[in-house]
Amino acid sequence: MLAAAASLALGACAARDDGSSDGDTGDQPQADAPAQPADAANPRGDGNAVCDPSTTIAYAGTINGENAALGQNILNGVKLAVEQHNEANEQCQVQVAEFETEGVPDKAPGIVTQMANTPDIIGVVGLPFSGESKAAGNIFHEAGLVAVTPSATNPDLSSNGWKTFFRGVGTDTDQGPAAAKFLTENLGAQNVCLVQDDSEYGVGLANSVKQALGDSVACQEEVKSKQKEFSAVINKIKSESPDAIYYAGYYREAAPFVQQLYDQGVDATFVGPDGIKDAEFVKGAGEAANNTYITCPCVPEDQFTDFIDAYKAAFGKDPGTYSTEGYDVTTVLLKGIDAGNTDRAAMLDFVSNYDSQGLTKKFTWDDKGDLTETPVWTYKVENGKIVRNVEIK
Repeated sequence: MLAAAASLALGACAARDDGSSDGDTGDQPQADAPAQPADAANPRGDGNAVCDPSTTIAYAGTINGENAALGQNILNGVKLAVEQHNEANEQCQVQVAEFETEGVPDKAPGIVTQMANTPDIIGVVGLPFSGESKAAGNIFHEAGLVAVTPSATNPDLSSNGWKTFFRGVGTDTDQGPAAAKFLTENLGAQNVCLVQDDSEYGVGLANSVKQALGDSVACQEEVKSKQKEFSAVINKIKSESPDAIYYAGYYREAAPFVQQLYDQGVDATFVGPDGIKDAEFVKGAGEAANNTYITCPCVPEDQFTDFIDAYKAAFGKDPGTYSTEGYDVTTVLLKGIDAGNTDRAAMLDFVSNYDSQGLTKKFTWDDKGDLTETPVWTYKVENGKIVRNVEIK
């Protein structure tokens, strides 16, 4: 990890007014992106796989619903892995089934029940969000259907006794303390205001950051899903004059919140989590997004050139947050199919004992479905783009 103190003297809004950044991240040297692992699992396999034409991997999560961009990033990663596999394995043409949950906990159980009742589905990539994962995880468990989430971070999800639950990223107990360390040590903040939305994800992450920050918490405020006007919350924050604000939630609310902070002259440095690490946040917040920071249990894919080139060729755009993780966890399922694990029980046993390098990390799970390797990085918005900053865990 590269770490150095970054002065808050200029403040987020003052820095954003400049708009002339040339890629410098204050006093912090930008860390190099991880190299593409030479031994990363390849979804193509050896090209000799044989399977029934009905063999199906499903994606379950938001596609056009709430915070849809995050779900679409993952779905594209799934599609790319399966496309590469099928191009290389003429005798094993795996199907991809898409199930729209809109990211809503109330809708997920019905959708997951439908998946559980579809025998051809032997593995699932999803659910992306913690709230819907909490609402439907028991259904996967009862059906014996492996579900690997590329992005749900609430730590309590792995404490439910669900044998079919696996996580492709670290949890809030990884991101929260790392975020607190970044705020206090890297950014030098002595007083931090925590703002959380009302999602399962936002509440859990805020609690983790709060516990790690201890006496550095100057205030704690709440916002609601779909909230668009934040003057009351901002006035409370202004009265506390914090050095930094940590926002636990998703980009849909974060974008207008940051814009209104900027408009009202709040000069605290804004830091958000993986839930805002999307171009839609930058688009929605506009100029106010510049020089905000983001923490994420995801690694920069800058050096994964083979993946980036293939993704851009397939979808006409760069990968987004958790595209690479979606690709990685789909590769795990494809390797299971190629090894002859084409029913749910066999796939569960395969994933439970999996131990192999992916692009983003080594994939090995404990008995609760949590990874043994959980990197956390920071990112920064520079000139309207999200760029890597430094690794913090």
